[in-house]
Amino acid sequence: MDAHDLQIRRVGIDTWRENVAYLHRDCAVVRAAGFQALAKVQVKANGQTISAVLNVVDDARIVSACELGLSEDAFARLDVAEGHPARIAPAEPPESLPALYRKVAGERLEREDLHAIIRDVAAARYSKIELAAFVVATNGYDLDRDEVLHLTSAMIAAGRRLDWQHAVRGGPVVDKHCIGGIPGNRTSMLVVPIVTAHGMLCPKTSSRAITSPAGTADTMEVLADVELPFERLQQIVRDTNGCLAWGGTADLSPADDILISVERPLAIDSPGQMVASILSKKIAAGSTHLVLDIPVGPTAKVRSMPAAQRLRKLFEYVADRLHLQLDVMITDGSQPIGRGIGPVLEARDVMQVLHNDPDAPSDLRDKALRLAGRVIEFDPDVRGGDGWRIARDILESGRALAQMQALIDAQGRRAVPPTLGELTYDVLADAPGRVVAIDNLHLARIARLAGAPQVSGAGVDLRVKLGEAVQPGQPLYRIHACFPADLAFACAAAGRASGYGLRSE
Repeated sequence: MDAHDLQIRRVGIDTWRENVAYLHRDCAVVRAAGFQALAKVQVKANGQTISAVLNVVDDARIVSACELGLSEDAFARLDVAEGHPARIAPAEPPESLPALYRKVAGERLEREDLHAIIRDVAAARYSKIELAAFVVATNGYDLDRDEVLHLTSAMIAAGRRLDWQHAVRGGPVVDKHCIGGIPGNRTSMLVVPIVTAHGMLCPKTSSRAITSPAGTADTMEVLADVELPFERLQQIVRDTNGCLAWGGTADLSPADDILISVERPLAIDSPGQMVASILSKKIAAGSTHLVLDIPVGPTAKVRSMPAAQRLRKLFEYVADRLHLQLDVMITDGSQPIGRGIGPVLEARDVMQVLHNDPDAPSDLRDKALRLAGRVIEFDPDVRGGDGWRIARDILESGRALAQMQALIDAQGRRAVPPTLGELTYDVLADAPGRVVAIDNLHLARIARLAGAPQVSGAGVDLRVKLGEAVQPGQPLYRIHACFPADLAFACAAAGRASGYGLRSE
């Protein structure tokens, strides 16, 4: 090993989508190069090169003076064995950094600028600080519609792209997506088995929850594996007509997952980023036809009909220019859909609907059938208006359940599914009245404080919905947690405000 080489050491720290390198303060390289903490560096080993952010440590138990520590993300990306010799050097700034500075200053970016930024993001050349600057600079409507179009195409170009045309022989490759913000809204896990049972191809890839207590991938993971390699994902779709998978491991729009890692702690989900994120994932997954659900309500992501129409036009503008056929449905977002909020609870609701259980939440069933019907009407052999009836027949006949079981088995059924958290607390009505408001954001926050989605058995189980009458002491919902501290956090939030608005009668 050369005198300038350091031995790679795997440091078991999850830095969440950021490459971090660790050097001891007494390392000769630190002294010679004058490295400081948070400096950007290049790590080279066995012909591979990655960019990373440097952390300087004083504890030799983390790394010694002759070692180069790598976080879990950095170690995986460099892809060499522990103990392998490596070299570290100051990193050149990403080529796209001047474009980022211009956006921070409020300038409009061209196609080449956004493609350069996203290439650098996907290659992990941006630090979390630089990523945060980009996310904030493009928040709100700070991107015009052509910038959103260019951002979307850049995110598609930075990853793999599936092509299913050989499987459908020119027919539609369909998908359904909701912009989010409504707890319990697990319609995709019903739409996919219904439309694939009808014979349509639906390769559904989803992100994990950003600011919600569960995403489709988090909930499907209760039942089956969702982290599917690219080649396996392709085979599953060929075998079953569809999938319910996380898009990250399939390398579909990888820059999106990196940006989400910054958007999540900032609780940012701006219109331009939302459009680029959703459409890039759908197009990269090979979809040609998409039904998009935009819920509107006082505590939804979209609060008014004018805002929903503005967002709809932005989606339609970008989709049209990227040759994606889009059908937008603006739906009621005034309360959670279903009863469960959190992965295990939402998976329970989905399976109740598929089993045609009389206790299944009717709002989840009805909304899923409306959405599935619109997807089915992409089939050129189906007349407009017939989709809902076809979807209902597939569900009531048990064909949707059988298809869901086939999808679960193909993706890898969970041998021991996670269970519902055993620590519980009932939030009670403090006065008689009728439920006139339910705060989606607050209930989602309570479920997250209880541990969801990281703890899949945590969440909130609703007992009453809008329009129902309650008496003092009647449970409004039950909080589930797996750890006492999580339960205490959630109960404290529910104690400050239940999230329910009652009107006395």
